[in-house]
Amino acid sequence: MSEKTRRTRALAAGAGVAVAALVLAGCTTTATPDAGASSGGTITIATTNAFTSFNGDTPEANLDTNGMVGYLTGVSGGLGLGGFQRLDKDFSVLDNTDFGTYEKISDDPLTVKYTINEGLTWSDGEPINADDMLVNWAINSGYYDDAKLDPASGEVTNGGTQYFTLAGSTAGLDTTAFPEISDDNMSMTLVYSKPFVDFELVNPIGKPAHVLAEKAGVSEADFITLLKDTPKGNPEAPVAPNATLKAAADFWNTGYDVTAMPTDQSLLVASGPFIVTDFTPEQSITLGKNPNYKGSMSPKYDQLIIRFIGDANAQVTALQNGEVQAIQPQASADTLTALENANATVHSGSQLSYDHVDLSFGGVFADANVREAFLKTIPRQQILDSIIKPVNPDAEVLNSQIFLPTDGDQYTTAVAASGYDKFTEPDIEGAKALLAGATPTVRILYNTNNPNRVDSFRAIQQSAQQAGFNIVDAGSPDWSSLLGSGSYDVSIFGWISPGAGNAALPQIFKSGGGGNYNNYSNATVDTLVDESQVTTDPAQLADIKVKIDAETAKDFYGLPLFQLPGLFADNGTVQGIDYFGGQTGIVWNAQEWTLAG
Repeated sequence: MSEKTRRTRALAAGAGVAVAALVLAGCTTTATPDAGASSGGTITIATTNAFTSFNGDTPEANLDTNGMVGYLTGVSGGLGLGGFQRLDKDFSVLDNTDFGTYEKISDDPLTVKYTINEGLTWSDGEPINADDMLVNWAINSGYYDDAKLDPASGEVTNGGTQYFTLAGSTAGLDTTAFPEISDDNMSMTLVYSKPFVDFELVNPIGKPAHVLAEKAGVSEADFITLLKDTPKGNPEAPVAPNATLKAAADFWNTGYDVTAMPTDQSLLVASGPFIVTDFTPEQSITLGKNPNYKGSMSPKYDQLIIRFIGDANAQVTALQNGEVQAIQPQASADTLTALENANATVHSGSQLSYDHVDLSFGGVFADANVREAFLKTIPRQQILDSIIKPVNPDAEVLNSQIFLPTDGDQYTTAVAASGYDKFTEPDIEGAKALLAGATPTVRILYNTNNPNRVDSFRAIQQSAQQAGFNIVDAGSPDWSSLLGSGSYDVSIFGWISPGAGNAALPQIFKSGGGGNYNNYSNATVDTLVDESQVTTDPAQLADIKVKIDAETAKDFYGLPLFQLPGLFADNGTVQGIDYFGGQTGIVWNAQEWTLAG
């Protein structure tokens, strides 16, 4: 779910074998690509956040731009162009039969078989087979972990080991036994211990097995043998960590993070139609065609350059000057006006993304009265009116942590159950009464390069000070790397959903979840979250989500602010750009683009 959302840090969630956590929907239609359009050439676009890692599935790297690159190259643990499935414009699942097939072969127990097509290779020429599926199952299932984690701090309490650190969650991926691998090493069968609500969104393709094996100092065959011979981790009886598995995990966790174009070409290995060919930190990343890709999604143009331009006005100027051909800026009334003046083609809609204020549990907010008092000071209507209403006059304050106004009756039911709507306007006197003369110091983390977050911070600061809070500006351009660090008490950021699945719930709300940056822990919520992953009845699932929403509200978890409007624009030189409100943003159909005539 993570800017931050995969976690806008996109929240960008999200992440892992199953679809990552959070983002929003809404779209406009443009002309489909002209079959006679010219081929070849370069397309240059601009996004807001910089690229930082070739593995966007860790908590530290779960950023939207990282997720975009992972999606295009096929080496993200979620859905993408180099695995079994991806999402269509309406968030329905599109099976990629050019890569392989998957089928449910039993409901009781839930059994799913994945088969990779013969003859496929990674971009470095190595074969893609069941070794790769098994390794990524091991990464995302937590099968070998024997650590017990403290719900509040996330620290290991029993001397055990947590190997792979996921931005997402392993919830729902429990299997009754080790996966069954076919004799030809092209199929993998999973038998689940319980029904899994998101089984159709499981994509067991991510990082290549041969690269992780190399980084662990063994051959691919020996690495696979190790996985087959190593018993399932038991937190009740932890053992010394397996050195080879730990080496592979350590590399997966941090080895793909970069501050320059890698000299190690193995970091670039891809399964999708695109492969990274150049990277200039804080400026741009370039993707070319994967020469070993076998499928129908190879682009008609030669390369895609993604420039990182944080300022929306600078993006519009770059578009107007022809430095870029399409942009995905932060939506605002000023940006829309500038695009109209530039005669740009605008594609707009709702994002599956929302801004929110989270309180860190512990420290100054260990006291529920202080949490409630702070929430009473947040001027949500004022923030909405100044930031969102100029773009979307029909927007309303968001009153759910899980549902969006576009969810209709489910959203209405959740609001009635949670009571978040009671915190629309500030209640300074009520906050003062709860503080009883105390003047708590509160550090607020936000992205100083994001004008919306700056405006939200200033509005909250001014209001909270009236109640007696001492507000410390803990904003930073590196805000995403600080999430979960304990260096702040309040965070303002955005989650962005993939648009399908329920993996956001354990990622964000469960004790120790990969996106649970505020150390929230509630035993009732943990139980509800676990139930959500094995509940396949839509009505029961919706009821569970409403209960989770209500429980977080009772704990004064924080406050949702607003659903974000989305905006793409182009200068008419690229055909096929179409609005998409999910995590992959403007590049969701980049494989279909063509340069105009």
